[in-house]
Amino acid sequence: MLTSLHIKDFAVVSAADIAFGAGLTVISGETGAGKSLLVDALMLLTGDRADAGMVRHGADRAELAAGFDLADAPAAAEWLRDAELDEDASNGDTGCQIRRVIRADGGSRAWINGRPATMSQLAELGALLVEIHGQHEHQALLARGQQLALLDAFGRNEEVVSEVRRHASDWQAAQRAIAAQGNAGDVQARLDWLSHQLNEVLKEDVELADIEDLLSIHKRQSNAAQLIDGSARALSRLQGDDSYALEPSLSQLRIELQRMAEHDARYAEAAELIENAAIQLSEAASLIERARDDLDLDPERLAQIEQRLSRLHDLARKHRVPLERLASARDALRIEHESLLDAGGEARKLEQARDAASSAWRSAAANLTKARTQAAHSLGKAVTTLLGELGMGGGMMLVELTPIASPNPFVGGAEQAEFLISANPGQPPRPLRKVASGGELSRISLAIEVAALGMDAVPTMVFDEVDSGIGGAVAEVVGQKLRALGHERQVLCVTHLPQVAAQGHQHFRVSKDIADGSTHSALDALDTSARTEELARMLGGVEITRETRANAKSMLQRAQTG
Repeated sequence: MLTSLHIKDFAVVSAADIAFGAGLTVISGETGAGKSLLVDALMLLTGDRADAGMVRHGADRAELAAGFDLADAPAAAEWLRDAELDEDASNGDTGCQIRRVIRADGGSRAWINGRPATMSQLAELGALLVEIHGQHEHQALLARGQQLALLDAFGRNEEVVSEVRRHASDWQAAQRAIAAQGNAGDVQARLDWLSHQLNEVLKEDVELADIEDLLSIHKRQSNAAQLIDGSARALSRLQGDDSYALEPSLSQLRIELQRMAEHDARYAEAAELIENAAIQLSEAASLIERARDDLDLDPERLAQIEQRLSRLHDLARKHRVPLERLASARDALRIEHESLLDAGGEARKLEQARDAASSAWRSAAANLTKARTQAAHSLGKAVTTLLGELGMGGGMMLVELTPIASPNPFVGGAEQAEFLISANPGQPPRPLRKVASGGELSRISLAIEVAALGMDAVPTMVFDEVDSGIGGAVAEVVGQKLRALGHERQVLCVTHLPQVAAQGHQHFRVSKDIADGSTHSALDALDTSARTEELARMLGGVEITRETRANAKSMLQRAQTG
C-alpha cells in the first residue's frame, strides 16, 4: 500500500509530505484548492505523461516521490525482482520508492528504488500498485484484460486460470519446437552444416574470460613501446639523480625536518608523514618496475595475437553475435546438433506433447468458461444492485463473454470479457470504456470494486471526485461503500461531500493561500476537532452556525461508529 507521498514545486503546491495509513483516506478542500493534485501526482509517478505546465511558476523543476509497502503487493514485488530493481530484502524490508523529477523545460526523469527507470517501467509497476478511478479515460477498469482479471478474481478462478495458462504455454513451447525442426529442412544436411560450424568454433578459445584476457594482452602489447618509455620517465621522476626527483627530495626534506624537530616536536610529526610518503613512493616505483619488466617489444607475438583476434572477429560476424557472446553461440550450436541426432524420435515426442497439451487445455478451458459464466451472472447482478444504491436507479451491468475465434490454445482461456453498462432505464448496454459521463464512470467503477470487494490484486485504489453529481442519502451510501472497500484495500478518495468525508479513517484538508501574488496550497491531517470543523464547512458554506457544527459532529460520530 501507499505509505508516503512527497511533493515539491508541483502546480500550486510548494512542498508537502504526507503519510498514509490503511483503510479509507479522504481528501477535501475548497474548489480550486488543489484536491486532485494528489491524484495527478500519483498518476505521474505511475507513468502518466508530464509537461512543463506541471512545474510551479518560478521553479526549475517539480519533484514527486512515493513510498510503498509491498507486503500486500506480491505481484509488484515479483516484478521488481524480475526487473532487478528490488531492494535488498535480506533485512526483511518490503518497501519500494518511486521518484520522478519534471523539469521546467518539459523533460522528466524517474527512479525506482534509486535506480533510473523508463516511463514504461513506471507504468508497468504502477499498474500493480495503484488503480485510479475517476474522470480519466485510461484507468485500469476500462481495459478488457483487467476486466477479465477482475471477473476471475470475483469468481475465485485462480487455480483453473493457472491450469489453463500452463497447458497453453506447454502447447506453444511444443509448437515452436516443431516449427523449428520443420524449418531446418533435411536433417542430415542440417547436421553436416552444424558439425562444420561447431568444429570451426571449437578450434578457438571463445570463453568470455579467455577473450577478455586476449584483449587485455593485445592492448598492453600494442602499446608496449609507449608504456616502457612512460615507465622510464616515471621512474626518473621518482628515483632519478636530478634535483627534481621525488624520493631524494623527500629524503633531504625529512632530514631537514628532523633537525628542526629539536626545537618543535611538530616537525617530527611532519617528518614522519614525509617518511610514510617516501615509503608509498618507493612501493609505487617497485610496481612500475614490475609492470615495465613484464613488457616485451615482440612484433612477432603481437602479430600472432592480432591474427587470433581477427579469426575471433570473423567468427563473431559470421554468427551475428558480439565477440563476448561467441561461447553462447557455440553452446547453441552444440544443443541443436545434439537434439537433431535423434530428430525423428524427438519430432514424435514433440507432437505427442503438443497434442496432450491441447487436450488438457481444452478440458481446463471448458471448466474455466463454466466458472466465468457463473461469475459473470453474479457480478452483473451485484453491480446492478449497487448502481441503484449509488443513485443510478434503473442502471444495470452485464458481463459479456465472447469466444476467441482462434482454434489454438490461448493463455487467457477460450473467451474475452467485456463489461457492458446501461446507465439509465431504456438505454441499451454499452461497453464500459464507451460510457461518456465522468461522474457515472466513477460510480460505476466504485460499484464494480465494491461488488468484487477489492478482489483484484492492486493494493491501493484512488477515487477522484467519485461523488460528482450526487448528494443526500446517495452520498452517504457512497461513503459507506468506500469505507467497506477500505477494509479490503487501501482507498484514497477526493471528495466535496461531507457524507463521504465523514466515513474516512483518515482525513486530509487541502487549503490555498495567496502570498506575494502567488497561490500556495497546503495539506493538513485533521484530528477529530478539525474534522468536525471541516465537515461543518462542507455542510454550511461560508457561515458556519452552531447547528451546523452540531450536525457535523453527529455525522462524524455516526459514520465512525457505524
